[in-house]
Amino acid sequence: MILAYKGVKINYNVSGKGTPIVFLHGFLENTTMWEETMLFFSNQYHCVSIDLLGHGDTECLGYIHSMEDMALAVKAVLDHLEIRNALFIGHSMGGYVALAIADIFTDSVLGLILLNSTSFPDTQERKQNRTRAINIVKKNPNAYTSMAIANLFAEKNRSMFVKEITEIKNQASKTSLQGIISALEGMKIRRDRSSILKHLKVPKIMFAGTRDPVLEYAKRLEEAKQCETDLITFNGGHMSYIENKEEFQSELKIFLKQF
Repeated sequence: MILAYKGVKINYNVSGKGTPIVFLHGFLENTTMWEETMLFFSNQYHCVSIDLLGHGDTECLGYIHSMEDMALAVKAVLDHLEIRNALFIGHSMGGYVALAIADIFTDSVLGLILLNSTSFPDTQERKQNRTRAINIVKKNPNAYTSMAIANLFAEKNRSMFVKEITEIKNQASKTSLQGIISALEGMKIRRDRSSILKHLKVPKIMFAGTRDPVLEYAKRLEEAKQCETDLITFNGGHMSYIENKEEFQSELKIFLKQF
């Protein structure tokens, strides 16, 4: 489905009835990443997945897509669907957007699930890496997306998920050059929202991989303690919904039972 928003098109999918769950994908991903998960939960919940700005079939809004920009676009879809509040699950960058929603529209959040994500801002080193990535992607976007996707999986898992990695690479290759750059710029400047996570008065949980090449597991242990948030651990990388699919769906189902 398509919603017109500030002169651009936003793509979203809806299925099921019940308590609304909003699924927010990560960087270089799109709504297709959630198809299997939404199918699993749509018999009990009103599932909504949204292509974030510059990803999938949603168009770019500017040179920088801040997490706040993306949050406002998500809220526009929910307003259009007349959804006042919902559970939010965000994978990686989608988690940053979910936290921005929790910050700006606190009353809209019934619960929060951070999947391989963090409330902490980029370190200085991470910001420099994003700047380097922008320079690389300007020269060869396909080479960049191909490399970036493979590096999200735990090293030991890359040979096990060749088919899945190929499909994600195919989806990532559809992301426009401007969409990639705008998201990298937006993630680079995102705020520290650890205090938002800590003081959020709704059920909240973090899912993390012990072998995540992107988000160091030891830091997630520290973050969960600091932010007073439950942490579920998987023996895998940054793509828990693939690398640990059955465990992920089982733990998510347990968490969702309270709604």
